[in-house]
Amino acid sequence: MLRGEYVHVIHDLAPLYDENSQILILGSLPSVKSRGQFFYNHPQNRFWKVIAAVTQQPVPETFDEKKRLILENGLALWDVIAECDIIGSGDSSIRNVRPNDLTVILDKAQIRKICVNGSTAGRLYKKYIYPQTGIEAVTLPSTSPANATWSLENLIASWRQIME
Repeated sequence: MLRGEYVHVIHDLAPLYDENSQILILGSLPSVKSRGQFFYNHPQNRFWKVIAAVTQQPVPETFDEKKRLILENGLALWDVIAECDIIGSGDSSIRNVRPNDLTVILDKAQIRKICVNGSTAGRLYKKYIYPQTGIEAVTLPSTSPANATWSLENLIASWRQIME
């Protein structure tokens, strides 16, 4: 059960992409520890370990290394939600969603695949963004520490498909 009060959150991270990005990875919304910082900034989130493994690169430590890892591998990174009401970082509490406008990325990069990080991002993508883009998204298991049933090895095995 989530504790706390709803807070209205406006997404404050710019999308990470360039004209060479081909694969767009979307989360739901930055966690409390990531807001105002960088994507997947929670120390227990396994996103950066997974991306490093599937791209066969060292795990990045700094924001600059993380940006380089994404861009040098033809990836793009953003979130489904532009703003919403949420309790803490709990995806299950998300309500009153306004989605991000992906045309910011889709008009400038040659995106050939969209992947979403977790079932909440997948559900929200399908509800709010798919009707505008018509692009199916591949839903991958969440790298969040809340998804403890998935081992790092199993996450990496499943996430390998982003590079196919």
